[in-house]
Amino acid sequence: MEQFSPFESEALGYYVYVYTDPRNDQPFYIGKGTGNRAFAHLKDSGDSSKVARIAEIRTAGVAPRIEVLAFGLDETTAFKVEAAAIDLIGFENLTNRVVGRGAKKFGRMSIDEVHGKLFSEPVTQFEHPCVLIKINHTYSDTTKLGAIELYDATRGTWKVSLASATKAQYALAVFGGTVREVYEIAEWLPAGSTMYADPERDVGAATRYEFVGRLAPVAVRKLYRWKSVAHMYKPGAANPIMYVGPAA
Repeated sequence: MEQFSPFESEALGYYVYVYTDPRNDQPFYIGKGTGNRAFAHLKDSGDSSKVARIAEIRTAGVAPRIEVLAFGLDETTAFKVEAAAIDLIGFENLTNRVVGRGAKKFGRMSIDEVHGKLFSEPVTQFEHPCVLIKINHTYSDTTKLGAIELYDATRGTWKVSLASATKAQYALAVFGGTVREVYEIAEWLPAGSTMYADPERDVGAATRYEFVGRLAPVAVRKLYRWKSVAHMYKPGAANPIMYVGPAA
């Protein structure tokens, strides 16, 4: 069977499906959709790991096994289920080209991340000269990234005023309106002056800067870490840099 009837499609609503390699019972693709979306990949062409895997399975004389993980969903719930399934199996074990639209919002999170997203109290006062650095575009919100990746995503590279940046004692990594980490700044340097964990990291133009530093003292981290600063930003504010605290 390579299609659902109109009646079945209506009853399914939004659903999440998985492609499994019958030779080893390993899932290799997770998707979501409506109607006959689950079967569309069988007709895909082009240069992708998914297409190559399906062709390889067919060459072996079998067909990929298509299973529905959940159905009767609305679109938002389908995003959640898809993200959870991808996280459970591991993106690295799948042929999906992208993690999935719901992964950042609905994917696997540590207890600290859940707390930060749902229950973080706002910072009402900054006791130190700080620079808030929004890392939404340099950091992937996933528990698989470690302390080094978070540090690298925070420290560079940015368009800053050195006159203002050098007055900041601490840099606060802000993701989704919540402070994820606090670093004590040692020095600001021209972009590309130091090594990043990712050797292919694009450091941008030479007019940008990066800082080097270390984790702030525990007492300082407790003041700001996992607290909300979302109220500090005006709607639509694009500048990732904001100076706060004494002498800001």
